[in-house]
Amino acid sequence: MTTEVSYARRVCEAHWLGLTTYAEGLRLQERAVERLRAGEGNEQLLLLEHPHVFTLGRGADASNILADDQQLQSHSIEVHETGRGGDVTYHGPGQLVGYPMINLKPDRCDVHRYVRDIEEVLIRTIGEYGIKGERIAGLTGVWVGNEKVAAIGVRIARWITSHGFALNVNTDLQYFRMIVPCGITDKGVTSLAQLTGRAMDLREVASVVTHHFAEVFDRDVSVL
Repeated sequence: MTTEVSYARRVCEAHWLGLTTYAEGLRLQERAVERLRAGEGNEQLLLLEHPHVFTLGRGADASNILADDQQLQSHSIEVHETGRGGDVTYHGPGQLVGYPMINLKPDRCDVHRYVRDIEEVLIRTIGEYGIKGERIAGLTGVWVGNEKVAAIGVRIARWITSHGFALNVNTDLQYFRMIVPCGITDKGVTSLAQLTGRAMDLREVASVVTHHFAEVFDRDVSVL
């Protein structure tokens, strides 16, 4: 006889932060992770956009930033090394960035599953706008044909997550020409605006992401 174990649905607080510096985003993540480790407070999903920034994941190849110092300065682009997985990526206005700080214990302790679940949230989200997102074997993120619409780079420490995903909504894709996105040379990038032919309200897209995050991760999400 098999006994099924059921777990109570957890509460995850979703926060829309608007335009937030990368440094402030890191600070908020670190504070949320510390509170979870201490057993204080609820899980969090931070939703925001960043000013122009290139970020390097653990073990990233810095030569994948193609812009020189003068170009970085003239375009007001910051560069940050970070503790997430993955190579180099771009964040900027019009891109929806999501940072989930959740505890995968006791029933979701599987890194591969976590990344696939984030992809599922984003696939469902862009599906609401008539876009069919797909996975590509051996790569992370969400793709439309041969172009990436959403990047994923996560950090998991003692099964508590941080960092997360970046969905190109109204993103100026020209900034990706200054890097080799995620170290991948033979594929492109796209955005919801480019795919649908219209600009979108970033906060509205954030609400759609929040809805699907609650579904996929079986959370009660309160929007703050």
